[in-house]
Amino acid sequence: MICKLLKYHSIISFVSFVVKKIKMTKILLLSDSHSYMDDRILDYAKQADEIWHCGDFGSFEIIEQLEKIKPLKGVWGNIDNAKIRSEFPEVNRFFCEKVEVLMIHIGGYPGKYTPLAKKEISEKAPKLFISGHSHILKAMYDDKNKLLHLNPGACGKQGWHKMRTMMQFVIDGEEIKDLAVIELGTKV
Repeated sequence: MICKLLKYHSIISFVSFVVKKIKMTKILLLSDSHSYMDDRILDYAKQADEIWHCGDFGSFEIIEQLEKIKPLKGVWGNIDNAKIRSEFPEVNRFFCEKVEVLMIHIGGYPGKYTPLAKKEISEKAPKLFISGHSHILKAMYDDKNKLLHLNPGACGKQGWHKMRTMMQFVIDGEEIKDLAVIELGTKV
């Protein structure tokens, strides 16, 4: 009887280990929607496990649309009103699997961080730092702080950018992988 229980326990432990190893989190990263949403963005959102928005939602309707699809994490941006600011923080620090994430709408990038981003990073550098605001798509490694910086550009139609963009990637334990840029087309 004890041998059967041990064997059963070993099988359950193995299956549990395999299931944990298979679990990965697919992220859709967007920013600067400025009250604009279209079916392409929503289609990509349906393929993700989580949606992360790096501010300048523009309207609460954007939040409601995204939250209906998948869990939403984000920060408020400089154009967001009081209602949005009451729902999302200015600085969002969280873990996705074993990756610590820091998100700030106006955060700069390696070598040109804003004072707020510098303060947050110097207190405890995350593995992944995400900012928006600039409408400039960026993916770069910060050797000094040992972190990956991402800015998905802008998925909305307002601003000086020509191409609307966002990003998708996978977090697998401690790994950030399969990063892809999604071009949504021009603003026209």
